[in-house]
Amino acid sequence: MTILIATNNKHKKIEIQNILLGLNLNNFQLVTPESLGILIDVEETSDTLEGNAKLKAQAFSNISRLPVIADDTGLEIDFLDGQPGVYSARFAGEDGNDTLNRAKVLKLLQNVPDSERSARFRTVICFIHNHQIHFIEGVCEGKIINEERGINGFGYDSIFIPKDYKKSFAEMSSEEKNQISHRSRAIQKFAEFLKNTN
Repeated sequence: MTILIATNNKHKKIEIQNILLGLNLNNFQLVTPESLGILIDVEETSDTLEGNAKLKAQAFSNISRLPVIADDTGLEIDFLDGQPGVYSARFAGEDGNDTLNRAKVLKLLQNVPDSERSARFRTVICFIHNHQIHFIEGVCEGKIINEERGINGFGYDSIFIPKDYKKSFAEMSSEEKNQISHRSRAIQKFAEFLKNTN
């Protein structure tokens, strides 16, 4: 089966490919939009991770006619009532970026004690195949630290420490992160789903 990874985010593509390839799935080939000459930018207009993942999966499925995997990921901070959540990528505004998003989070949590900085990353995968839509979720609990640490990763990785760890995601190697991350957990469940449906 050929599966299209429905994203234009190069970090996300590499991470998904590395995780899936590490699971030694047989009879599956991953392709990217660029390799098929698909150049679309799907507007994420839903107010849920599930909704945005589905929007992306359907758009790429309609063009490619291939099985498609798309995901949406959000950082949910308890002190901020689950924000930034579905708006994680544009938390600092439509013209924002990862640096500005992290700065906004750190500012909002400036005087918040360590005990109240709990958070989680949540990834929702939407898989479309034979007109069937499937959702699979992965969660990584942790907390937001007071300052950025580490140079690896992307997004909020440098301010998030997973539960039972001392290093931020950005201080971990990609191999370390891919063993425990929200996306890894979702993709591992997806891999099990694929094995059970063949």
